[in-house]
Amino acid sequence: MRIDRETCTDYARSSKLEWLETNGTGGFAMGTVAGANTRRYHGLLVASLRPPVDRHVLLSKLEEEVNQTPLGVSQYPGTLAPEGFRHLTGFRLDPFPVWSYEAGGVRIEKKLFLVERRQSVVIQYQADWTCRLRVRPFLAYRDYHSLSHANSSLDGRTIDTGSSIEIRPYAGMPALALAHSPAAFEAGGGWYHNTEYLEELDRGLDFREDLYTPGSLVFELGPATPAWIVATIERAGAYDAGTIRELETAERERRRPQSRDPFVARLLAAADQFRARRADGKPTIMAGYPWFTDWGRDTMIALPGVLIARGLLDEARQVIQGFLDHLNQGLIPNRFPDRGEQPEYNTADGTLWMFQAVYAYEQAGGDAAFFYPAAKEIIGWHERGTHHRIGVDPADGLLAAGGPGSQLTWMDAMVGDWVVTPRDGKPVEINALWYNALKLMEKFARQASDSAAPYTRAARRVKQSFAKAFWNPQRNCLYDRIGADGPDPTLRPNQIFAVSLPFPLLDKKQQQAVVKTVEQHLLTPVGLRTLAPGEEGYRPRYEGDPWRRDGAYHQGTVWPWLLGAFVAACLNAFGRSKKNLDSCRRLVRGMESELERGCLGSIAEICDADPPHRPAGTAAQAWSVAGLITALAALDARAPWAKPGRERR
Repeated sequence: MRIDRETCTDYARSSKLEWLETNGTGGFAMGTVAGANTRRYHGLLVASLRPPVDRHVLLSKLEEEVNQTPLGVSQYPGTLAPEGFRHLTGFRLDPFPVWSYEAGGVRIEKKLFLVERRQSVVIQYQADWTCRLRVRPFLAYRDYHSLSHANSSLDGRTIDTGSSIEIRPYAGMPALALAHSPAAFEAGGGWYHNTEYLEELDRGLDFREDLYTPGSLVFELGPATPAWIVATIERAGAYDAGTIRELETAERERRRPQSRDPFVARLLAAADQFRARRADGKPTIMAGYPWFTDWGRDTMIALPGVLIARGLLDEARQVIQGFLDHLNQGLIPNRFPDRGEQPEYNTADGTLWMFQAVYAYEQAGGDAAFFYPAAKEIIGWHERGTHHRIGVDPADGLLAAGGPGSQLTWMDAMVGDWVVTPRDGKPVEINALWYNALKLMEKFARQASDSAAPYTRAARRVKQSFAKAFWNPQRNCLYDRIGADGPDPTLRPNQIFAVSLPFPLLDKKQQQAVVKTVEQHLLTPVGLRTLAPGEEGYRPRYEGDPWRRDGAYHQGTVWPWLLGAFVAACLNAFGRSKKNLDSCRRLVRGMESELERGCLGSIAEICDADPPHRPAGTAAQAWSVAGLITALAALDARAPWAKPGRERR
């Protein structure tokens, strides 16, 4: 993936193009093609101190000079200084970020990668002519959601070992070592004030930060004398020139393309960025970068695309088991907090999505027997009633959830006490998932030589009640929910799951009507809108302060992950005719350009509801990527890139 000189030197464009590196622990590095940090989350070493959480921006950036020509870029009030982006001749992901410059009469190449499962970043420099390279590191040393400011508590003392510079800015935080190739260290610590992150300004948040620099490393760089720096909170002595070469070779091999189809290869590379291991070595899936961790709902929705469609079955089973280990009254956690507090169980659908993940696991060749004992417990709690008033209504067998003031579905935006999209009662997709869980329990019970009759009866009752309760004859589609005041006719995409899931709840005619309605009012080239234009409360753009953004989150804003469900619904409703398959393929492959729009090589969490559908939210989102992978796998009837038993990482 290459960005040309014209784009690189156009700051308005190159500062909007982001790159992302992850290290398999929740740690990451992230920035822009231009070289400027535009978010508080940007940094060269965002380390996870308790994988995959407790993340801190330690090394914010490096600013380089070549023969006194600056290559760095920083935004200060009213000015960019320096403006190193003007010297860029290109940027590429090959497979990690590589910048090319012409400055001071020299051609310079800079490349960067994270070391797998280590809190370490490697930065390398090469030149086609002898020159002097000065590199100044800037430290933030704070929680990645926060901002740092000049203070007298910072300990600026450094230890120069000759092969590394070590500094521990704050007691209780790990020391940062800058291991390096031969260089002179010029001390000269101090604060640089008022670095601005304009993406945070646009989000209505604090956007100014002070960064500390301990001094500069000065290298004599030339064709035969490349330079390198490893910023790490681990043992600095573990790195030398030979180790750097070995690490780069290993990273290139680990990231070797997994498909000859460029679109598929990029999606699979993107999927790998969300795979992580906890401190105990157990696998999990990060919901999105830069600010999400491993959420239950997101993990279960993303699992089929990130792992299962690729044949990574053992890892998938471990992820499922990891959430089952925290089962509480029939619910898996929706979120594991950063600071070690108790997990949160505030979701009505995360646990039901687990049934779909297990079904995908079994369909790919896995043995689902491990899940059945927990599944019986889950179903039992849902029938009796569990947290947040989640339980079966004995009057009709449908699943109800929550009450006024609660948000338990994926449309969960709240601002203070303002529930943006009230969905308490009986949401349509919750009952589609509930019906599918019961149908799967029939299957699992028979496989376990257990009685399937209770699940058969419950599923039959749900199906009978569902059609009667949810069919909207006026709009020829489904109500979004059944609330205390009756059915909600608001046109939203949640009804698509009544068609897309393995066990549809509607007859063919109704299925086709739902798909056509969703296609006509909600489908865009980048996903499904969360609310139809013309509906009350429709918001065409996701922008502004938290109040405005959360007010638009599910009020029209497009979610790419829903494309996977839409394709599955098309196949269920209209079959696998050549015309239908070709139409679905065009839709999915139309997303290839999105890999080059925001975070290069990945798919954003959301897009604006109206054209040009600007990407927004988290720059790289697991279920956005996973939805496309599962759609492609379904369309090809087999996943040609999957290699059963091949475990990466």
